[in-house]
Amino acid sequence: MELNTLKPAPGSKHARKRVARGIGSGLGKTGGRGHKGQRARSGGFHKVGFEGGQMPLQRRLPKRGFKSLTRDERAEVLLADLERVKAEKIDLAALKDAGVVPDVALSAKVILSGKLTRKVALVGIAVSKGARAAIEAAGGSTDAPIPQPKPKKEPKPVPPQALAEPKAAKEKKETKEQPGEAKEAKAKREAAKPAPEAGKKGGKA
Repeated sequence: MELNTLKPAPGSKHARKRVARGIGSGLGKTGGRGHKGQRARSGGFHKVGFEGGQMPLQRRLPKRGFKSLTRDERAEVLLADLERVKAEKIDLAALKDAGVVPDVALSAKVILSGKLTRKVALVGIAVSKGARAAIEAAGGSTDAPIPQPKPKKEPKPVPPQALAEPKAAKEKKETKEQPGEAKEAKAKREAAKPAPEAGKKGGKA
């Protein structure tokens, strides 16, 4: 076997298609595009997944779950992983050098998993509540801030003007009822008037 006799395996290479070069090429006339239709026209291309206007497959299928775009930026570190780091002062660079977190990680957080038997000082690394207790129990320290509970929302104070408005409305309602009382007084006055004399009426008749 010589270098000049080397050839590709039979059937692995095919002749290039010569489109629209006459009927003898097998792809003459319409050039493999068929007769009419969108794909037969020049520029007859639509976006990938387009189905002629009907609801495309990627929208018809149900969606499940969520994949964070920043999942690789924050690494998770176990307490047992800190045992592998030889340095006492551990930061993100030390974790990368020890191969605990990937090089693409922008931050890291220590969680309570495994045991820590030596004193370490964490710098610029977040810790969970359980991991903080375990690190401090081993004599270590961390500069991660302790999360504070959110303050409860206090009800807004009601201005005195708003309290006075219901009283004013009540007084107004009472004043609206006064005309009825005036009618009653008028009826009493009419009842107290003396009745007309019957003799005068009879004389006129």
